[in-house]
Amino acid sequence: MVAASNASAEGALMSLLDRVQKQQGPDSAPSSDGAGATQPGSAGGARSGQGARARTPFELQAERIKNRLQARLIENLDDSDDEDREQRASRITDALNLVVGEMGLTLTKPERQRLENSVLSDFLGLGPIDALVSDPSITEIMVNGPDQIFVEHKGKLTLSTTQFESEDQLRRIIDRIVSTIGRRIDESSPMVDARLKDGSRVNVIIPPLALNGPILTIRKFSKDPYKINDLVKFGSLTEPMAQFLRACVRARLNMLVSGGTGSGKTTTLNVLSSFIPEEERVVTVEDAAELQLNQEHVVTLESRPATVEGRGRIAIRDLVVNALRMRPDRIVVGECRGGEALDMLQAMNTGHDGSLTTIHANSPRDSLNRLETLVLMAGAELPSRAIREQISSAINVIVQQTRLRDGARKIIAISEVLGLHGDQVKVQDIFVYKQTGVTEDGKVKGYFTPTGIMPKYFEHLQSSGEAVPKELFTPVPAPAGEGGH
Repeated sequence: MVAASNASAEGALMSLLDRVQKQQGPDSAPSSDGAGATQPGSAGGARSGQGARARTPFELQAERIKNRLQARLIENLDDSDDEDREQRASRITDALNLVVGEMGLTLTKPERQRLENSVLSDFLGLGPIDALVSDPSITEIMVNGPDQIFVEHKGKLTLSTTQFESEDQLRRIIDRIVSTIGRRIDESSPMVDARLKDGSRVNVIIPPLALNGPILTIRKFSKDPYKINDLVKFGSLTEPMAQFLRACVRARLNMLVSGGTGSGKTTTLNVLSSFIPEEERVVTVEDAAELQLNQEHVVTLESRPATVEGRGRIAIRDLVVNALRMRPDRIVVGECRGGEALDMLQAMNTGHDGSLTTIHANSPRDSLNRLETLVLMAGAELPSRAIREQISSAINVIVQQTRLRDGARKIIAISEVLGLHGDQVKVQDIFVYKQTGVTEDGKVKGYFTPTGIMPKYFEHLQSSGEAVPKELFTPVPAPAGEGGH
């Protein structure tokens, strides 16, 4: 990057558009093809009241160059492993020089360097959000149109100063993300779930469904998957709780991780999966592959949406049925959200012990009620009692996760399913988190404690070689002062 004084840089930026217009005439003004200029009534017009900033002449003309460049590269540029980043950068730079020449532009050295850096960032990286994605302290990135980006840092949402140059630039980044996994997004298919190369989950929704421009949400995951010791260190649970969960997984109890959006269900599921012995064959089924299992014998399956013609959809339920034919020792379903819940329950009841899945619910009791609703969505005309019998015999342990008001993520309950009592599935808590208050700065106070109830599966853990001491379930008194764990 060539350094320049503020005055000279400003002069260079202001002079670029004047020189271009003199060289190409009035029809080359940036607004002539609508690129970069906000037309009345357009989607970009809605940005004026949302913190939109005035774009410099350099940005306006750079947008025209990038649009021409994208059209030239669309058929040739890909992210295959056959060509490294340096080679792709060289090809893009060569194409950029051709486009600049075709447009008859004369750029100063600072302008050319700045343009080249911006182009490479767009076509090889993620543009202005590259630094946010690379920041390990940021866990979620929410792009609400080109001029507003929020980030989650330590559980708290804050407005970032980062902005996209234009809506076109944001759309280019979105197209690059979804194209790498063979998906497409346009007005006929305006929603898509995707992932980055590092495994981060991506959701995109664009106009006409999103009224304030393209919306991009990126949920990041740690490059090194969290271990149970990390969750203990973060205060998500205690060592006795971790010891009990480890024993449950290794003793092949079927477990359900329940919680709301952003509560940490996937992270907890990943940690629980890490307890599965190395010698077992694990089949994972997900909408977008997020789990990071370190075992050697892991098969990862991912669902596929329908094409624009409405054909080719492969649902989670189809993959769960197929997974049963793959001789799995364990089946791990990223999330039950539809008819696959019935197939998952049947798998748990027919020899696939030790399976794991997650569900959206606010309490252990709610998770079983929601599971019953999902089974009904499968279209099976079963009486409620038959469904509850399936649930009570299939699910052994429920791990309830939540995100507290201060952003902290905690396992607030570990419960066991006792079976069907009358017409209701009975659940009892083994460990709970008791909130005692909130500090002046908004931090939640509380502590973890066993309920004092000996688990129903205590003898099963012993007979499976995963015995835990009885003292693990002795209640602890509320700590004096501000609380803790």
